[in-house]
Amino acid sequence: MSEDIAPFILSWLIVARAIPYHFVKSSHSEDSMKALVAVKRVVDYNVKVRVKADNSGVELANVKMAINPFCEIAVEEAVRLKEKGIVTEIVVVSIGPKEAQEQIRTALALGADRGILVETGAEVQPLAVAKLLKAICDQEQPQLVILGKQAIDDDNNQTGQMLAALAGYAQGTFASMVKVDGGKAVVTREIDGGFQTVELNLPAVVTTDLRLNEPRYAALPNIMKAKKKPLDVKTPADFGVDVTPRVKTLKVNPPAERSAGIKVKTVEELVAKLKNEAKVI
Repeated sequence: MSEDIAPFILSWLIVARAIPYHFVKSSHSEDSMKALVAVKRVVDYNVKVRVKADNSGVELANVKMAINPFCEIAVEEAVRLKEKGIVTEIVVVSIGPKEAQEQIRTALALGADRGILVETGAEVQPLAVAKLLKAICDQEQPQLVILGKQAIDDDNNQTGQMLAALAGYAQGTFASMVKVDGGKAVVTREIDGGFQTVELNLPAVVTTDLRLNEPRYAALPNIMKAKKKPLDVKTPADFGVDVTPRVKTLKVNPPAERSAGIKVKTVEELVAKLKNEAKVI
């Protein structure tokens, strides 16, 4: 039996050795994919937000700041794609004051490769952010742009959609699962009726939802390495974008304090209060 199959084994070995290397190596090693991730500097979600005495805004002096939680999820997803060999470079962008470098360094410690800060002291609203990100995309040419679906300070949920429209990119919003392969991204979206799966041609914009992943903590060695990673500082003027606010905040009020509950003695009394006072039935 061994004499019968020996010629076939020898023929197979000859054919296998003749196969060019590029047919057998990983497809991810051939293609380079750049991911651009936008992060926003916001008040840490563990901090109780206080309104200024003049009701002009939120008190930010001497308050702990952090990466917007949805943006942190975006960074984590990009890092996971890089660990899988799909993404080869991660560029983190933030738009805001000089202090936002701290949030960029945090993202670099989590696994991003380099950062860009568009420094401005003005209030930057979603349309201006989208225009700046579009200008950066024109320069960087990323195949994938990942953003948090919204920021916890203003809850606008607008920037990702505006960026996709301005850049002409496909978009997958409220992503709870992202798979990238073969020049396409398959995104599972959270919608009111459940889940929707869409296939996007790259380049594309993806906005992240809470269920997409759980961000990691930055290790101390990576925090030290992040200090040496490149971080470019630009201004809106460098991109020819006017960031003048289009919407004016008239007044900011804290939410009404909840009153203490009361105890009722009978079901009839409960029903009466729900109907006449709470007006929920």
